[in-house]
Amino acid sequence: MNDTFLVGNGAGFSGDRVDAPIPVMRSLVARGLPAALFFETLGERTVALAQLERRRDPELGYEPMLERLLEPVLRDCVTHRIPILGNFGAANPAAAARLVARLALRLGLPECRIAVVGGDDVSSSIALDQLPVHEADDSIDTKSARLVAANAYIGAEPLVEALRQGADVVVAGRTSDPALAIAPLVHHFGWSFEDWEKLAVGAACGHLLECGSQVTGGVFWDPGFKDIPDPANIGFPIAEVTRDGGLVITKPEDTGGIVDLRTIKEQLLYELHDPARYITPDVVLDISGCSVEQVGKDRVAVHGLRGRPRPDTLKVTACFEGTWLGEGEVSVAGPNALARAKATAEVLQQRLRLRGLPVRARVDLIGIGSVLDSDAGTLWRSYDGPEPPELRIRLAAEGPDRDAVDQAAREVLALLCCGTAGTGGARWRLTPRILTRSYLVLRERVPTSVLVRAAREMV
Repeated sequence: MNDTFLVGNGAGFSGDRVDAPIPVMRSLVARGLPAALFFETLGERTVALAQLERRRDPELGYEPMLERLLEPVLRDCVTHRIPILGNFGAANPAAAARLVARLALRLGLPECRIAVVGGDDVSSSIALDQLPVHEADDSIDTKSARLVAANAYIGAEPLVEALRQGADVVVAGRTSDPALAIAPLVHHFGWSFEDWEKLAVGAACGHLLECGSQVTGGVFWDPGFKDIPDPANIGFPIAEVTRDGGLVITKPEDTGGIVDLRTIKEQLLYELHDPARYITPDVVLDISGCSVEQVGKDRVAVHGLRGRPRPDTLKVTACFEGTWLGEGEVSVAGPNALARAKATAEVLQQRLRLRGLPVRARVDLIGIGSVLDSDAGTLWRSYDGPEPPELRIRLAAEGPDRDAVDQAAREVLALLCCGTAGTGGARWRLTPRILTRSYLVLRERVPTSVLVRAAREMV
């Protein structure tokens, strides 16, 4: 039985469904096989946003839904020796670990062993201007921008060390997504970190599971074209991995969604610039010769994965303070809504010119022209189709001057009295923008650390 190991996913990004891990955990427990559960909650800019939170409060800066995600599953995972791994530490793994410790004590788990993996934050240890820029980021100007965060994508080795030391919960910051799956597989099977073929299976496992329900029907489903059962209850994925490198993707039986050849193919190709060279910190994955096979209901096997030696460098994503984004929205409805919406859009642009506000701005008429429109409003200006019963007017303004952007967005609020008949539902907000640029650094310049302690010792 130990020749098969189960890897479950409980989150694909920060903001994912907080109840998603529960059926995954129950399925792992019910099957009785060696298993691990991982949470992937970091996007490119998530660490920067978390760093801003940490500046406001030294005890914040980790995944805000961490307690909600872990509380329903922690006791059962610890009891059944199913380790939990996550990059939910974000900008503050130590504080996240303390939260997990408090949760463990509340659940009656004082001996729950919690690992803190550090080293990914290189903002104060590496001079970015001495590093080569990654891929196409050369054109991004950050000379006058203030650094918010700089984090290296670390691999699976420190996570494996945490598991070796008996961690029940491994709290990390910016790991690579596949590392969260590679680590428990290497630890359980004893795979070498130079066995590229086995590591390729681990990387593919992590890549397929990293976005949660994307491989079980989420984003895939398109009503009437690609239907899935019970989308309100999409099951998050589980991988079955064998010692010799077999890989099957499935999901909990009592959940919605679907696992078939189409969902697997779509997720395999997700974010791959080169299918023959998907670079991770642990291995370079080659899926160019792989095949997929439906081996049962909601069960797909992946064959023919190849691995190449890992790169000498790690990717570092740096985030800088950018400009400001101001948004204002208001609705018009009823007869003549189209004419009123177009007139409102014109007035908003005139107001910005009259006030001389130094912003870049656009107006969208949501429902006619927004996602596919240009800043000039080409689609909504030329629209002559059926009269819509209602429209939402959105003004977006961007620029370095916070007050100017704020004033531009507030022009929408004035429409409650200055606008056309039937104008209502106004809202407005101001958001700081984050600018990202990626670099490459030699991996030996990013030392990692692992500290494992019982929950009772952490609070």
